[in-house]
Amino acid sequence: MELKGIHVPLVTPFAADGSVALDALEKLAGSLLDDGAAGLVALGTTGEPAALSAEERRRVIEVCAAVCADRGAPLLVGAGVPGTAAAAEELAGLADRVPGVAGALVTTPSFVRAGEAGTVAHFRALAEASSVPLVVYHIPYRTGQALSAGALLELAALPGVVGVKYATGGLDEAAVQLLAAAPAGFAVLSGEDAFLAPMLALGAAGGILASAHLATARYVELVEAWEAGDVARARALGHRLTGLALAAFAAPNPTVIKGVLHAQGRIPTPDVRLPLLPAGAAEVSAAVALTAELLSGLDH
Repeated sequence: MELKGIHVPLVTPFAADGSVALDALEKLAGSLLDDGAAGLVALGTTGEPAALSAEERRRVIEVCAAVCADRGAPLLVGAGVPGTAAAAEELAGLADRVPGVAGALVTTPSFVRAGEAGTVAHFRALAEASSVPLVVYHIPYRTGQALSAGALLELAALPGVVGVKYATGGLDEAAVQLLAAAPAGFAVLSGEDAFLAPMLALGAAGGILASAHLATARYVELVEAWEAGDVARARALGHRLTGLALAAFAAPNPTVIKGVLHAQGRIPTPDVRLPLLPAGAAEVSAAVALTAELLSGLDH
């Protein structure tokens, strides 16, 4: 599996009665792919998986898989329960539960702070057991486990590990070293929306970005501009998309994004489930305005 371009980690829309709005999810997923997204992620952090029941998670995956299959796009599924043995068991059966799934997005072990050697051993065990390729989700400010470039390159060398969603809160030395030395076939994808442009400039293959729900075609255009070597266009567009990304994360993810999608009439409510609370009106309005500005004149 080759991962490149913009992949959108889908929100989970809720209806007015609090249930999962599966029809809205289906339409949203299709519209993102129609706007140029290379693929989708179901049950990433943006999808509030911890707040969903097992049946709701199953239905979300089912809808996303059908949309991706219809359009020939790859679907990644957020996976990896706590504990190596349990995560290995979950991943071993993923291909049977989700026919056609392209891979699993799996965070580094959280809270336990296993150390670099323990983290590499964890992923070695998961890759050996998994029925699908793995994308490592490196997000140390959530998991408590930072990884050096050396550890990331060890992960990149594991059979069955095909990429990393790199989300360390910025552009750091490890990212530069990883992008310089990553092996062929291993995709470094930006997981920090505001740092997509510099990551692309350094050779990232694309991004897994929640803010790409908004102005999707512009994010795709940014990737294409870097691929074409159009530095002036990429730099200008990158600055504008950074502003949108910062606005989209002005409140806990995905609250602002859901607020914008609701304002656009794309999902039935802006609702989230506890422990999240909806974004404020000012935060949503700012992101709505920036989205509208970016979407205007897409042919220019």
